[in-house]
Amino acid sequence: MEPIITLQSFKTISNQENLIVFDVRVGKDAYQNYLSKHLKNARFVNLDKDLAAVPENAANGGRHPLPAIEDFRKLLEESGVSENSHIVVYDDKNGANAAARLWWMLKAFGLKNVQVLDGGFQAAEKADLEFSQGEESFEKGNLSKRDAWSLPLSSIEEVEKEIANQTAVVIDVRDAYRYRGESEPIDLVAGHIPGAINIPFSENLDENGNFLVPQVLKDKYSGLLSGKPEKLIVHCGSGVTACHTILALTSAGFEVPNLYVGSWSEWSRRDKPVAKEI
Repeated sequence: MEPIITLQSFKTISNQENLIVFDVRVGKDAYQNYLSKHLKNARFVNLDKDLAAVPENAANGGRHPLPAIEDFRKLLEESGVSENSHIVVYDDKNGANAAARLWWMLKAFGLKNVQVLDGGFQAAEKADLEFSQGEESFEKGNLSKRDAWSLPLSSIEEVEKEIANQTAVVIDVRDAYRYRGESEPIDLVAGHIPGAINIPFSENLDENGNFLVPQVLKDKYSGLLSGKPEKLIVHCGSGVTACHTILALTSAGFEVPNLYVGSWSEWSRRDKPVAKEI
């Protein structure tokens, strides 16, 4: 199953009995926005409460560490998810925020039929899809227990080791000005992990905010990564938008790269070396 689903394809499955839709918009008004208008039958999940175990100190795993996998299983069951569910997720940031993060978590949980809606909420509005208001009701799902996330992860220690040994490419997907260290709007220190390369996640999208087609993504990344180690470690500010690039790479046919969940929010708080290009 392709990891990104077009609006046209979504329309053809919108009445499937096993379809589960997640609304993962973020921001202080996200839940109210959901109640006002969301895709029919969509369930709302909260990035900070449901898709992360936010610590008191981001030095311990970053701003959005993964939750316990058992807590995630319970959330999914309460949302009606079962092993054979076809899950489509969307946000209002072209998948660049919690939609890609939820896609990664669902895949890492071991579910097979998971897709991100191309263009997200805005594109769905323009396409005249069916919307609802208020809360949705649904039956509880049933999932087997898992012991660990099944997609590759990298710790801060592994990132440091791989860079020192030049055995992996560390991709920083934040905006270029943050990578260069010109300013830092969220974390405490500006700059980047020494040795990391910058490929902003926004470059995965076309001028309309849709993902580039798989072949274009493949050609793009093949060129950028030519002559470099095969192992890829992807990070961002807090392990969320990094999943956007992992989604793009997967769409392009690459093996799923490692996710460094702690990302810059952890690295910059652990007295690690910092590089700047200003």
